[in-house]
Amino acid sequence: MYTDKVIEEFTNPKNVGELADADAVGEAGSPTCGDTMRIYLKVEGDRITDARFQTFGCAAAIASSSMATRMIIGMTLAEAWNLSDNDVVDALGGLPEPKVHCSLLARDAIRAAINDLRARRGLEPWVGEPDGHCSGAECGSCPKNG
Repeated sequence: MYTDKVIEEFTNPKNVGELADADAVGEAGSPTCGDTMRIYLKVEGDRITDARFQTFGCAAAIASSSMATRMIIGMTLAEAWNLSDNDVVDALGGLPEPKVHCSLLARDAIRAAINDLRARRGLEPWVGEPDGHCSGAECGSCPKNG
């Protein structure tokens, strides 16, 4: 049912726990299954230097959280915003169809954390989807425009 990579990320998750001096915190949950994911970010300038997670959920939710935090460390905020649920699923070598929504929780928690950081910095939140929701020129709240 689960790939070896999912089992590895679930049984030996990386970046688990609260980040006490986090610059941003984001949370996402699924009313369907009850999974809840909280992501903590440490950011220097525009780059994520550390990420941690706390997840209450199934093996796929924990594996998705672990993988997503590993993927975004070192990314710019815009790169992390553009991380898709498919990117997380692909990095895990796939998820069973009923569990794909867990990777969406990771994406949503990352985006919530980025917007928490933007709010703390007195900036407007980013909105929309990463691919083609606007041309970038007219959208002041787009990751393409910082």
